Amino acid sequence: MTIRTKTYIAFNADPKTGDMNYYNLMKAWKERNEINFDFEDAHDLNNLRDGSQESTIKAKLKERMKAAKLLVLIVGSNTKYHFKYVRWEIEIAIEAGIPIIVCNTNDKRTIDTDLCPPILKDELSMHVPFKADILQYSIDNWPERHYRRKKEGVKSPRIWDDTVYIPLDAERERKQKAKAAALQRLSQKNTTYTF
Repeated sequence: MTIRTKTYIAFNADPKTGDMNYYNLMKAWKERNEINFDFEDAHDLNNLRDGSQESTIKAKLKERMKAAKLLVLIVGSNTKYHFKYVRWEIEIAIEAGIPIIVCNTNDKRTIDTDLCPPILKDELSMHVPFKADILQYSIDNWPERHYRRKKEGVKSPRIWDDTVYIPLDAERERKQKAKAAALQRLSQKNTTYTF
């Protein structure tokens, strides 16, 4: 029996789309310990070489997915059309019953039917904006709710309601104001006066 401990991150890795930047930002959130971002990067288990055969890449991705307790899908402007790997990764997660969190890079708090892969239209998945705090909340809370909803027979996209977002938005605003005030104090302290 495989022990599932990793969070698998799926995204369109084509450098032209910019989705790799969001993936790198997630890694930076974890490295900087600015938040308690409890994920282990399933993509770092084995390195895939450019030019690898599709079958080789899919075999390695499937191996990584076996260790996943959660799939985080970064949805950018072209994710919907990336069938070769992204759709395939979603299919593997659905078949394995792995909870899915969809992060919209356009900050939408619901399923974005214009950008989200259609395979998730009628699948149990949590849809959130690409923000560290709501992603952290989802990683901490969605898996348990996913299994509960699945047991109840629910098969549709889910969203968090305002009782989740209001405190997170308020805390984010408080941090932004504190940062702006600190920068203001720093700039005043460093001001030199000439007479």
